[in-house]
Amino acid sequence: MRSYLSIIAVAAVGGILLFAPKSSGMEKEIKLPQAQLKGKVPLEQAIQQRRSVRRYSSQELTLEQTSQLLWSAQGITQKDKGFRAVPSAGALYPSELYVLNKEGLFHYLPDGHSLRQVSQRDIRADLAQACRGQVFVEQAPLSIVIAMVYERVTSRYGSRGRLYADIEVGHIAQNVHLQAVALGLASVPVGAFDDEKVKNLLDLSKEQQPLYIIPIGYAE
Repeated sequence: MRSYLSIIAVAAVGGILLFAPKSSGMEKEIKLPQAQLKGKVPLEQAIQQRRSVRRYSSQELTLEQTSQLLWSAQGITQKDKGFRAVPSAGALYPSELYVLNKEGLFHYLPDGHSLRQVSQRDIRADLAQACRGQVFVEQAPLSIVIAMVYERVTSRYGSRGRLYADIEVGHIAQNVHLQAVALGLASVPVGAFDDEKVKNLLDLSKEQQPLYIIPIGYAE
């Protein structure tokens, strides 16, 4: 992936500022290719073939593949209403997606389908250590980290909003796993990690809680 960056997005609900991703001072932009709406692998086949894979080759993902994976996770599917690829309570979309590869760390911005580079440092080895030494996290050419900003939903739904956000992370992850299969790739869900180490590594704001990590690549 080439090192392009984009403008920071600010999320607000009901006119109240809830979260603004930290700025690295970089403002270059990766404008991702348009997602494809027709693939070669039927949904049923992707479901049947999906497996958790923990050994990856060194082959890098293309920008087109990265684009498709991110679109399946949080891409906008109805522009006039801002609806995305997964259901979200109240259409509040509390998730924030981060991408790690050899080019560094990137934050996905659904509005505009683009990436903002947070860091140019390859932190996959550090992420593997934060994931309790699971070496395949470093081996995978790309990982997606899903973080939640619970305040976006609890501001409307109270404590029940945390459950809605947790349900949403499952929707996102399943889309990504199935999209990976459809692209000829493999993936694995990772939930065993040190929350604070991941937050510090990704330089997440205090409002963001990492919940799910998905290493992705070609099966070895």
